[in-house]
Amino acid sequence: MLDHPLALATSAARRPGLVLALTGAGVSADSGIPTFRGREGYWTVGAVEYHPQDLATQAAYRRMPWEVWAWYLYRRGVCRAAAPSAGHAALARAAAALGERFALVTQNVDGLHRRAAASPRDLDRLYEIHGDLELQRCGRDCTPARWPLPDDTPALGKGEAVPEAWRARLVCPRCGAPTRPHVLWFDESYDEERFHLDTVRALAARAALLVVAGTSAQTNLPWQVVHLAARAGATIIDVNVEDNPFAAVARDTGGAAVLATGAAALPPLLDAITAAAVA
Repeated sequence: MLDHPLALATSAARRPGLVLALTGAGVSADSGIPTFRGREGYWTVGAVEYHPQDLATQAAYRRMPWEVWAWYLYRRGVCRAAAPSAGHAALARAAAALGERFALVTQNVDGLHRRAAASPRDLDRLYEIHGDLELQRCGRDCTPARWPLPDDTPALGKGEAVPEAWRARLVCPRCGAPTRPHVLWFDESYDEERFHLDTVRALAARAALLVVAGTSAQTNLPWQVVHLAARAGATIIDVNVEDNPFAAVARDTGGAAVLATGAAALPPLLDAITAAAVA
């Protein structure tokens, strides 16, 4: 199953240019984290049941900030209880071995890529284009600065409210407004300052090889990454448990699609890419 993709990927890794990886929710699903797009993502406020695409919005935050915070603190607890998968570990090994030749762009906000790294320096070139559940920022945008949630921030059970004592702690130190999770919401746009828009597009345009894993082409910037890399002549290898539009782009441009989980396919694929790139 991997012979043809391995041959394509190792050949591309020997060429000048960047080895770029793009990951999505499927990689975290290998760690037991749900996508939150199905029933597990619904959130009840009073008698109303909200779908994530309704709740994960700036408009919802303006109406009910603490209910939105409760949902994110529940998600954060789920993610903190998970462990990095073999796919996360393989990406971390590649980052450590390839240094500036490697960059990792992720749609995931769970922090598992960072937790998989042996050293924080190994992932200096990690770009979290949808944010990070461990960070907060001013809800009024008085500053683009982000800062970590306190370590003792509660991991809420599903349906639990944010304790009153914690509401006083989730405030901007600059203006005193309530903070918000540092995530890209459905009614917001990518930018460079918060979500690495220009940097990621520039990286894609320099790629000799793009490995896409666990994403199904539902957001704009990943589409740009794939098409910019294809336009630059990069070899694209798509890893997913089902066929998807990125797999079609990979095949149409001389790359390959691997129907497998990231945990199964990424270790042999990335280890072979690393060996070829450093040879």
